[in-house]
Amino acid sequence: MDLTRPLFVLFGDSITEQSFFPGGWGVALANSYSRKADVIIRGYGGYNTRWALFLLDLIFPQGNAGAPSVVTIFFGANDAAILGRTSERQHVPVEEYKENLRKIVHHLKKCSPTMLVILITPPPVDEDGRNEYARSLYGEKARELPERTNEMAGIYAKHCVELAKELNLSFVDLWSHMQETADWQKKFLRDGLHLTPEGNAFVYKEVISILHSSGLTPDTMPFDFPHHLEIDGKDPAKAFTARK
Repeated sequence: MDLTRPLFVLFGDSITEQSFFPGGWGVALANSYSRKADVIIRGYGGYNTRWALFLLDLIFPQGNAGAPSVVTIFFGANDAAILGRTSERQHVPVEEYKENLRKIVHHLKKCSPTMLVILITPPPVDEDGRNEYARSLYGEKARELPERTNEMAGIYAKHCVELAKELNLSFVDLWSHMQETADWQKKFLRDGLHLTPEGNAFVYKEVISILHSSGLTPDTMPFDFPHHLEIDGKDPAKAFTARK
């Protein structure tokens, strides 16, 4: 189905799924590209890269003429869950994580060699914030050890960046860049992992910077159909036939 606009797909875990919440980074992208591109989310809370592989043929079928122009790949927060702790079911060894990302990229490039693929590393983890969040939910029954650590998230982020450089892909090193801001823990993360409005704004700024540098600046992209000021009230057909 051709809806006449380029398609941008945001593919990832809960941080992508929540990007269309009010103030989300996906909402901001959709607003920036209104009437220029369709921004849709394929975010799956709790998913890791191992589980994401099962979705590829369903979300990005081969031989589809309507392949996306842009795909962001934003996994790793769940892959980096620590073995032996409460979220170990989501854990994926870091080397497998890297190879799973490679498989995702290769699949997307088979859909369209010209597709702009953007890798986004997992964000940093505020371990105190995660523990506070757990206590708010479970009280005295909350876990004693964090199920995620910032150090482990950094290891996964490093492998994500390595793969992006190896494959010559655009990437956002969210783990490193967020920690350059003072008090990043409370400024960017609302529960030690998921994004605050400021955190969403940070991701948006990083992603749209890549889109701009790739020639996908909203101001220079054409509207899908004529602006209303281009339409002659006495001869409206002229504005539409001129685009055929």
